[in-house]
Amino acid sequence: MNLNSPADHGKEGSGGASCPMDFILRMLMGPWTTYIVYNLRTFGPQRFGELKRRVAGISAKMLTERLRTLEGAGLVRRDYEATIPPKVTYSLTARGHELDEVLGKLAEVATRWQAEDAAARALKAAE
Repeated sequence: MNLNSPADHGKEGSGGASCPMDFILRMLMGPWTTYIVYNLRTFGPQRFGELKRRVAGISAKMLTERLRTLEGAGLVRRDYEATIPPKVTYSLTARGHELDEVLGKLAEVATRWQAEDAAARALKAAE
């Protein structure tokens, strides 16, 4: 069973029946997923190469896989123009933008926790 598939949402064994958030959290926990969504959210529509440069360290194969998963979940739109070479642009859909506030709050908490943890490590090292 592919837990990243919207078709699995709510199916027995996927966890969706017991927790409505399970599907979305499992999808977002996929490797590189939050970083990709963050970049599309922050910098707007991007071509594949530009997105790959912004998500430092990701392979083309992994980026393609993650984008397909996000597209399948309805969070990312793939716009294709039949030019030479073909022009493909990725952007968040309205559904993807529904995560803006939630991801923004998570980013605030993560940044605060990082600062608190760094301060605690510095204090412990000074002892």
